Amino acid sequence: MQVSRQQKDRSTSETKPKRFVFLLLNKFTMLSFAGAIEPLRIANRIYGQKIYDWKLVAENAESGVCSNGSRFGIDMGLEEMSRDDIILVCGGVDVQSATTKPILNWLRREARRGATIGGLCTGAYTLAKAGLLEGKRATIHWENQDSFLEEFPEVELTKSVFVVDGSRYSTAGGTSSIDLMLKIIADDHGEDLANTVADQLIYSSIRTDQDTQRLSIPTRIGVRHPKLSQVIQMMENNIEEPISPAKLAKDVGMSTRQLERLFRRYLNRSPKRYYMELRLSKARNLLMQTDMSVINVALACGFASPSHFSKCYRSHYDTTPYRERGAHAGRLSI
Repeated sequence: MQVSRQQKDRSTSETKPKRFVFLLLNKFTMLSFAGAIEPLRIANRIYGQKIYDWKLVAENAESGVCSNGSRFGIDMGLEEMSRDDIILVCGGVDVQSATTKPILNWLRREARRGATIGGLCTGAYTLAKAGLLEGKRATIHWENQDSFLEEFPEVELTKSVFVVDGSRYSTAGGTSSIDLMLKIIADDHGEDLANTVADQLIYSSIRTDQDTQRLSIPTRIGVRHPKLSQVIQMMENNIEEPISPAKLAKDVGMSTRQLERLFRRYLNRSPKRYYMELRLSKARNLLMQTDMSVINVALACGFASPSHFSKCYRSHYDTTPYRERGAHAGRLSI
C-alpha cells in the first residue's frame, strides 16, 4: 500500500532519512526493540522510499545479546554520532549491570552535543543514571518503578505507556515501543501513515502518553468489586506508611468485619495478609534492583523494625532479606 501524493508532499523527498541509533544493552528485551524498529521498516515500505534509517550499536561493537539469548550483528561501537540522530537505549533485565561507565560517558557526550535520546523498557534507568532525566518526566516498566523512585527522586516518574519530554523519550517496555514510534511517524509524516503502519502491524488500539501501562486492578485480581478495588488501590498507594484495616474499611463505608469477609471471599486471605504481601513484594524489588541497605528497604516498605521485616520476609519467601541481597549482589554493580 502506498501513501497518497498529498501525504508525500508533506515531506521533502530530497532530505536524508531520519536515523535512529539503537544502543543494545546486554540482555536487552527483544520485544521492545522489535516494537521500535519494525514500524520504521513498514513506514519505509508504505511510503515508497527510505524515510527512516537505523544503526545498531553496542559497547563491544561485535554483537548484541538479548534476554532470550538471541544475538544481533552490530554496525558500530560507541562512536560519535550525527547531531540529527535519535539514540534509543534498549534495556532489559539486569539493567544495572548493563549500564557500564563507557556507556554512561558516551550518552553524556552525545547529550552535550544536543542529541535526542530515549530509553526503551528499562533503558530509562540508564538515562537517569547518566543524569539525562533530571527534572524530566519519564516512565519505566512497572516492575522497576519502586527502585527507580528510590534512586532517582529528581525524575518525575509516571505510569504512562510512553513519555516524550523535549529531547528525552522513554517507554514502559513490551509493546509500548510501537506506540512511541507511531507517534513519531505521525508527527513526521501525518496520522494517515501512522494509522496505515498500525494496520500492517494488526495493532488495533494505538495508545497515547495518557494511557497507563498496567492493567486495571479488577483485571489484575480477576474480580470486579468497586470497594475491593478501591481498598487495594489505597494499599498500593500507601506502602511506606500502611493504613490500618479499620481505617481502610471506614474510608470505603463498611465495617472491619465486612472488609474481612470481602477479602476472604474474593482473594482467600485477610486484608492484613494481602497488604503484607504487597509490602513484601515491593521490598523484594528494592533488594534485587537497588543498593539500598536492608534497613532502608524495611523502612520504605512500612516496617519499623528490621528484625520484624526479616521475620516476615523469611516466612513469605523462605529466605532472609540479607541472603536475597547477597544472591543478587552481582546484578547491582555498575
